[in-house]
Amino acid sequence: MVDSVRLTPGPVVRHRPLHPCGVALLVAAFAQFGLYDTRLLLRRYQSLNAILKGAAFWLAAYLGVSLVLRFEPPISRLFVVIAFFCVIVLLFLWRSLVYGVVTRGGLLARLRRRAVLLGWNDDAHALAAEIIRDPAHPFSLAGVVTLGGDTSAFTETAAGRPPALGGVHDLPAILARESADLLIITRLDLPRADLRRIVETCERAYVEWKVVPGAFDIFLSGLRLQTIGRVPVLGVEELAINRLFNRALKRTVDLAGAVVGLVLSAPFVLLLAALIKRESPGGPVLFRQTRVGADHRPFTLYKLRSMAPDSDATDAARQSTARNDPRLLRIGTFMRRWNLDELPQYWNVLRGEMSLVGPRPERPYHVEQLADAIPHYLPRHVVKPGMTGWAQVNGLRGDSDLAARAQHDIYYIENWSVWLDVQILLLTFARWRNDSAY
Repeated sequence: MVDSVRLTPGPVVRHRPLHPCGVALLVAAFAQFGLYDTRLLLRRYQSLNAILKGAAFWLAAYLGVSLVLRFEPPISRLFVVIAFFCVIVLLFLWRSLVYGVVTRGGLLARLRRRAVLLGWNDDAHALAAEIIRDPAHPFSLAGVVTLGGDTSAFTETAAGRPPALGGVHDLPAILARESADLLIITRLDLPRADLRRIVETCERAYVEWKVVPGAFDIFLSGLRLQTIGRVPVLGVEELAINRLFNRALKRTVDLAGAVVGLVLSAPFVLLLAALIKRESPGGPVLFRQTRVGADHRPFTLYKLRSMAPDSDATDAARQSTARNDPRLLRIGTFMRRWNLDELPQYWNVLRGEMSLVGPRPERPYHVEQLADAIPHYLPRHVVKPGMTGWAQVNGLRGDSDLAARAQHDIYYIENWSVWLDVQILLLTFARWRNDSAY
């Protein structure tokens, strides 16, 4: 009786031949996105970014391959999705554990690359501060090799100043003494012959060298080296946020978010409209104002009116509303506190004038004033303005530091990804209350 029973292998056994295919595809995806770069051992959140991208690519590719090749037995899509989330969580936990072990043991010194700065200026100071600030930075800073003209800026009392290692004439001995892996040239105002000697010194010592492109203060991630004939040319190329596929993806998310936002916010908008009319019957419910959008094109921004009628005619020169402004409605204070006055901007997003995430739009008058006062302010307008942004979720709202706001906007544009947009949207809901709004 027992011999007549046929034992059917379980699902794990039947799918065993497919496991190597899935693992190989996952490893290849992680390798493509740089997860196995040893420098990422000291960069937990950059590692998470690589894990998310690699796992997402694996999910799409594995399901696509299984549909095309029609694996037998067929793969459970639910199993693949569960594996996707398990890989992200478990691999990030493993990386965090390794990070904790590495940064607390003797391995840290072996993983960090020893860097030497050549020249001292504002760029060198910012670079040194960034490296010194993070004790687990992939670079450890040995010090600075001084050049002519550095003496006045490179003083013993300079805050955050790394040690002086000597002059450029002692560069070969300094590189050998400090066991340098990398020389970072921060000043380019040197004779061509001197630069050539510096590079040749690095080549003889097998020390990598890099240059800080001081002419570029923004969009550094978009810097690309290309050749025109045999001449190398360094410049800013197309940013990731402006690539065709990414623009289409961002627009798709905006459309879906705008439709959902309009539907879900409609009851609240109707209730707030009734309260506005009850407190201030003499004016419209919606407030319209001209703002500057992408490519410096003006558009009409919609808000729920939070002030007395025609208040905008008396504050054209103000960047934000003053505390205890008598023109502010009682319901207006509440709406601004919780950003409810901005719900009609889902309509701007649906029309394509705004995005869910991006720099906040300003009025034309303020754009002209801020462009003169804040360096690199105008490049904010290479993308659509947003209902929320990187500056806003970092507390830069209302009457806050405008230069810092612009810097956060430039950071967002330069480092855009779908994951960054998702992070900002989640932080927006977590930090919905706006204590800086009046």
